[in-house]
Amino acid sequence: MTSLHLFLADTSDSSWAAIIITLSLILVAIIALVKTAKIVPQRTAHVIERLGKYHRTLDAGFHILIPFIDRVAYRHSLKEVAMDVPPQMCITKDNIAIEIDGILYMQVLDAKLASYGIENYYYAASQLAQTTLRSEIGKLELDKTFEERDTMNASVIAALDKASEPWGLKITRYEIANIKPPQSVQDALEKQMRAERERRSQIALSEGTREAQINVAEGQKQETIKYSEAQKLKQINEAEGKAKEIELLASATAHGIRAIAEAIQQPGGKEAVNLRIAEQYVIQFGNLAKASNTMIIPANLSDIGGTVAGLAKVLDQLKGETSSSVTPPPLF
Repeated sequence: MTSLHLFLADTSDSSWAAIIITLSLILVAIIALVKTAKIVPQRTAHVIERLGKYHRTLDAGFHILIPFIDRVAYRHSLKEVAMDVPPQMCITKDNIAIEIDGILYMQVLDAKLASYGIENYYYAASQLAQTTLRSEIGKLELDKTFEERDTMNASVIAALDKASEPWGLKITRYEIANIKPPQSVQDALEKQMRAERERRSQIALSEGTREAQINVAEGQKQETIKYSEAQKLKQINEAEGKAKEIELLASATAHGIRAIAEAIQQPGGKEAVNLRIAEQYVIQFGNLAKASNTMIIPANLSDIGGTVAGLAKVLDQLKGETSSSVTPPPLF
């Protein structure tokens, strides 16, 4: 009985030892598998050291390492990374302190250089960006800092790109986020902007007034020209009308004279003319008496017949001259 118990005890101890050994081997295999198999994600690079020395860089995919000999020393993302550059005080060329912060964009191109070229490339890039920016701000006056952002950004990128080449980095962009001058300067700038807006408003108003006055003057000029042209045409038309009127009146007078002359030459014409002259003499003498209180009466007032006879004699003389001359020229 005692021997059986001893046998069973020895058997039980052997089983437990086998289980422990098996579990140890499984654990070692799992650890070896974990240490051996490596899966690298996309856009990621792992730097492998073998016995403490750089061995190779693993790209995306599945890789097998030698356990306890190879190890992953550094892990780098190959994506473009945006990093805030902390705010800093910069002194402008005209000795004004302003606070500036920005955003830096970078990308790891060489994982080996990023691992062994510098201890902390994030901190180094941030410090270099701040230093370069302070240098560029010192070259500009305050007013120019708001206008030359692109120039300052390009200068920071150029300096960082040159310095970060041994680090395996590529500085893609740098953007100034905020420029904050002191409050007193902000108040002065605000007053300056208000004055500038008022000046532009006054200029625009004066230009509008000037354009309006020019338009009014131009309108008055055109009106004067049109009025003078109308007056000119009116005077021309009136002159042409008067000339036509004079021509027609002269023609009618000439025609009337010819008709009277022909009537005088007819039988009884002389007596009719004498009668007409006597009538006109009496009518005109009567009108003269009505028009004025003072009159000069001719001495032979009662001898109307003598007056008529004298006028008749004049007509006879004109008739004789007319008959003895060649055909008279037309009056018009």
